[in-house]
Amino acid sequence: MSTAPDPRRQLAFDELGTPLRDTTFVVFDLETTGGSAAADAITEFGAVKIRGGEVVAEFATLVDPGRGIPPEVVAITGITDSMVYAAPPLAAVLPAFLEFAAGSVLVAHNAGFDVGFVRTACATLGYPWPKPAVVCTVRLARRVLSREEAPSCRLSALATLFRASTMPIHRALADARATVDVLHALLERVGSLGVHSLEELLDYIPEVTAAQRRKRTLAEDLPNEPGVYLFRGPGEEVLYVGTASDLRRRVRQYFTAGETRRRLREMVSLAVRVDTVTCAHPMEAEVRELRLLAAHKPAYNRRSKNPRHGWWVTLTDEPFPRLSLVRRPREGALGPFRSRGRAEEAMFALQEATGVRPCTVRIPAQAAAARPCALAEIDRCGAPCAGRQTAAEYAPAVRAVGSLVAGHQVDPLRRLERRLADLSAARRFEQARSDRDRMCTLIRALDRGQRLAALAVVAELVAARPDGAGGWEFAVVRHGKLASAGVARRGVPPMPVVESLIASAETVIRGEGPLRGSPAEEVGVVLRWLDRPGTRMVRCSQPWAEPARSAASWRTWLDRADHARTALITRD
Repeated sequence: MSTAPDPRRQLAFDELGTPLRDTTFVVFDLETTGGSAAADAITEFGAVKIRGGEVVAEFATLVDPGRGIPPEVVAITGITDSMVYAAPPLAAVLPAFLEFAAGSVLVAHNAGFDVGFVRTACATLGYPWPKPAVVCTVRLARRVLSREEAPSCRLSALATLFRASTMPIHRALADARATVDVLHALLERVGSLGVHSLEELLDYIPEVTAAQRRKRTLAEDLPNEPGVYLFRGPGEEVLYVGTASDLRRRVRQYFTAGETRRRLREMVSLAVRVDTVTCAHPMEAEVRELRLLAAHKPAYNRRSKNPRHGWWVTLTDEPFPRLSLVRRPREGALGPFRSRGRAEEAMFALQEATGVRPCTVRIPAQAAAARPCALAEIDRCGAPCAGRQTAAEYAPAVRAVGSLVAGHQVDPLRRLERRLADLSAARRFEQARSDRDRMCTLIRALDRGQRLAALAVVAELVAARPDGAGGWEFAVVRHGKLASAGVARRGVPPMPVVESLIASAETVIRGEGPLRGSPAEEVGVVLRWLDRPGTRMVRCSQPWAEPARSAASWRTWLDRADHARTALITRD
């Protein structure tokens, strides 16, 4: 009989998490042109990196906001237009700050304000948000200090209360230094209350419910290995599925203040058990997560629960084929698309590029006598419905669709490019912008579809990647699906491991369609793993090759189009 863990027992030393003395904090402050992260800009960064109570490094720079600084802001900060005139732009400062703060816990006074500006800057400049742990000294002070001791939690008030060595003056570095002293004083207070690790500090923030704290024991016996975790409810139903490079550490985060999503807090309150599936490496975990999501359709997951419910663009089977949106693809289909709207955009662009008829009328092979539509009157359609075009005369348009999707030619894309030039020359800019966006959707779909299909056609492929510790991660891939995964640790001969993985790999029967029956999301996960630098091919049943005239040759054009669209949005 199993015994439930006792929530009152003292945690062992290795269960305490990251000691605060070993945690690196980056305490930072920003000065801005106003209070809106969406509408205003950063004028100054100041940051102090600390560890074990000591200052490790500092980061400080003015930033050119690209606009005037309002007089009322100048009166507060003292930062003028002339001071930031020669300062570096945000595009140069942001990556330097992200590198400075990498791997650290961010700390700020009223962190929502400062972190909000940095997150908005990352989204605007195309940098992924690293999702660091964040400590707000305002919230921590309100948790630790009584109203009598600290009627106000303003930085100046707390700096005075704790006799900080630096007083805030509404300049970024000085305010960050003052926040360091406030943080150290607050950590001394919580230390006397038994808060000695980063996890306990985050858990101490008021938003953590009593239910979350009690259920922290669900993570106690989980392994520190990569894999998939499943939260189960009282009826054994799967509530939520996720992946982690360290299962125990990731699951513990659901029981701290770091988890702020209301939906997942509700899920945690219902959970009674956490099951795990350990995996050889993170890529296997991603694949198993997709399969478990499809199998269980957990109520609290939002994505990937219907992996085969995408939309595809395909030709109909009739004398004068037209493009149609379907759920089950045939050979030569384009996709998949997550939304019907995106699929329609690509379909319209494909019709324009190839000359395939846009109407939905079923046209007989002979003796068609319908009335032609308006497109025929402006020479945008050959009017086969009216008998003006034979099946043989219409066939080149059908072949153009197949050749473009298969990556055998890109002439239809050049036709779209010429049409954009004609629209711009005629100053029909709105139409040109609409057609450009549709063309971008088409090129992305072609590029992704061709790359996925090229992998799915390979019956068996074995690849290896360094594991970062002198060993190797292996994957056996069959028709784009992960059939087996394993590792050879440092010092272990790799080829016997490879042979064992091949012998025990899942049998994958080749299916129909461009991806040979494999789910597009899984093929995409495998492809990204194979594309990463350092991956080596161990064995391949046939050449893995992408078409020579694929849409990949249009990526430069796509980058230019994206840049033009972003510039237009910024200008608007």
